[in-house]
Amino acid sequence: MIRIFLKEQILKNRALIIKEGKYLQGFMLLLMKQRNSGAKWTLEEKTQLKAHLKHLSLYVPALIIFALPLGSLLIPILTEILDRREKDRIK
Repeated sequence: MIRIFLKEQILKNRALIIKEGKYLQGFMLLLMKQRNSGAKWTLEEKTQLKAHLKHLSLYVPALIIFALPLGSLLIPILTEILDRREKDRIK
């Protein structure tokens, strides 16, 4: 249920999230690190991601769930939806 709600909110605001994410230093690169390289995020990287997501939640309030405790477990959902590679994107 939460996954469906998040997907709807992220898809509805996908362009805005990507646009604003480009202004945050290294956000998209860091967000896609695990998906692109298979490498896990370090504790410091997760902290950075949470800070960026808190900032983005000013534009898309549903993103605050990723900045909450254990919200990092949901970040792969975000990367799946925001992935700009056509062949791997779920439609």
